[in-house]
Amino acid sequence: MRLCICFVLLSIIVCASADNPFSSGFKFVRDAAGGARDMWRAYRDMRKANYIGADKYFHARGNYDAARRGPGGAWAARVISDARENWQSRVSGRGAEDTRLDQEANAWGRAGGDPNRYRPRGLPSKY
Repeated sequence: MRLCICFVLLSIIVCASADNPFSSGFKFVRDAAGGARDMWRAYRDMRKANYIGADKYFHARGNYDAARRGPGGAWAARVISDARENWQSRVSGRGAEDTRLDQEANAWGRAGGDPNRYRPRGLPSKY
């Protein structure tokens, strides 16, 4: 019986600990979901803006917003960006150079670089 009580108390202490792997795992998943929403918002805004030359800006902005959430957001941004570029390079026919430039903008945003580096002149300020 004492062993059972000790195990329960130890479990409570571990769960309450700041370094609890379950709470950090939950935070990673929450950040990844938020990062996916950030990527979706950037994609939606890009489609809504329909502005020539703004593609790289929205790539950088989506990755920047997602990565600011933490490791989970950065992971989601990388997975989504890589999947999109792999699909686009095979299906759209835009070529390797466009994919390389998109990935450069993605990496810039994920690294915390200012997305406005890629902002085209004349893009409405609401974006």
